[in-house]
Amino acid sequence: MYAKLFPASLLLASVFLVACQSDIDADYLIKGGHVYLGDNTESIAVDIAVQGENIVFIGTPSKHINAETILDVSGLIVAPGFIDPHTHSLSDLQSGEAPRRENANYRLQGVTTVFNGNDGYGSANITELSQGLLDNGIGSNTAFFVGHGAVRRKIMGNDDRAPSQDELESMKVLIAEAMEEGALGLSTGLFYAPGSFSDTDEIVELAKIAAAKGGVYESHIRDESTYNIGLEASIEEVLEIGRRANIPVHIAHIKALGVDVWGKSTPIIETIEKARADGLVVTADQYPWPASGTRISNALIPRRLKAGGVEKYMARLNDPVLHEPLKLDVAENLRRRGGAEAVLITDKNSQWRGKTLGEISRLNKLTPTDMAIQIARDGDAKIASFNMSEDDITNFMVQDWVMTSSDGDQGHPRKYASFPRKFEIYVRGQNIMPIETFLYKSSGLVADTFNICERGYLKAGYKADIVIFNPETFKAKADFQNPEILSEGVKYLFVNGTLAVEDGQSNSSLSGKVLKRCTHQ
Repeated sequence: MYAKLFPASLLLASVFLVACQSDIDADYLIKGGHVYLGDNTESIAVDIAVQGENIVFIGTPSKHINAETILDVSGLIVAPGFIDPHTHSLSDLQSGEAPRRENANYRLQGVTTVFNGNDGYGSANITELSQGLLDNGIGSNTAFFVGHGAVRRKIMGNDDRAPSQDELESMKVLIAEAMEEGALGLSTGLFYAPGSFSDTDEIVELAKIAAAKGGVYESHIRDESTYNIGLEASIEEVLEIGRRANIPVHIAHIKALGVDVWGKSTPIIETIEKARADGLVVTADQYPWPASGTRISNALIPRRLKAGGVEKYMARLNDPVLHEPLKLDVAENLRRRGGAEAVLITDKNSQWRGKTLGEISRLNKLTPTDMAIQIARDGDAKIASFNMSEDDITNFMVQDWVMTSSDGDQGHPRKYASFPRKFEIYVRGQNIMPIETFLYKSSGLVADTFNICERGYLKAGYKADIVIFNPETFKAKADFQNPEILSEGVKYLFVNGTLAVEDGQSNSSLSGKVLKRCTHQ
């Protein structure tokens, strides 16, 4: 049973702002579903009316709604459209091909809003970026972080050094401008160049600019494993940045990556809980997969080779003097990720797609280390790296401050199937969280964390971003061998009041908007 019915009088008294005395005109009336408001409460039996971009009525069944279209969704779940706080979907939204801009892979997961600019990659020019998207039309809403890496590269290139005072001030100006233009906050990718070349003090100074504008500090932390300072020290660093900059902290795709740190979820959670108890706002997102997604160069090649830009990087990769120490580094990085059989090539442009690094090495009669270096020299390749333990995954997942994300990018099934996979395995299958909590972690919690107004909840007056799905058939179809198969189970999806999924099929509508950080709630 998916619904628990509450007395209508209680609903009308405590939840809804409803004008029942006069007729309401609507484009759609949604009837008969198990309605979840997005606030971590159980389902209720109410109708929802949509007019234009907005929800105009939520309440007990009424004859006062004059709707052009009535959707009988009996037996289905009705919930706020999901908000994915970590994606790499901008290239799809910017595509010259309208079908790519529809964002069907996210729509059919129930996602109506995708964040971009994560991991330090976000452009500082939010207004220009936004206008380009709106001019062409997008199928999902999106919102942006300003990226430390992008800003640093614009001012300093790929230099492995501290910024001068003038350079630091120039970065502050760019971040302040992006925040004025509606950025959600400052994102960093401290594991990646050029973010990896910065120290804590630099990040604190820049995060203060985002904090002054009400933003969030979102970070791919410096080390999720034992690459440099270690997982636990990296968690301490992100918390230190939050305290010193007086800014809410959000940890991107929280995980314990690699055999050296399996089991570390428990002390990490204890550290974060203490910080929260002390008053620091700390949240995280997580994708529900045992494999991360990155590139050979990011996973296995030491970061120091990337200092100075691409030409210097390629020269170092091919320098015979550096080859032996490079092999030692790559071998160690491969070990911490579980070995050559735990690295799967997923790049659709690679001849090796669908094969493990171990398989490719045997075919080429090379060691896995030499094969990895050769792939990096030949132009790199995207990979899935099977490096997480299920115990750590579920331990992080059940924390009330951890929300759902995809970190979706080409080649990994998480781009097509993260939300249904989490529901199918961890809600319907293992029952480690109730439906209402899954929905809250996919909607209301995200909206609250990142100051997204009028979304994330089903309320009269809010934007009509609504997902309607079958709880028995909502499931992932994509996997690591076939990562680009659309998910199943979403019956209808509204994006700003426009029906974007009808009878389980994504249509050609492009009703998405670029969302800006709210300055009030």
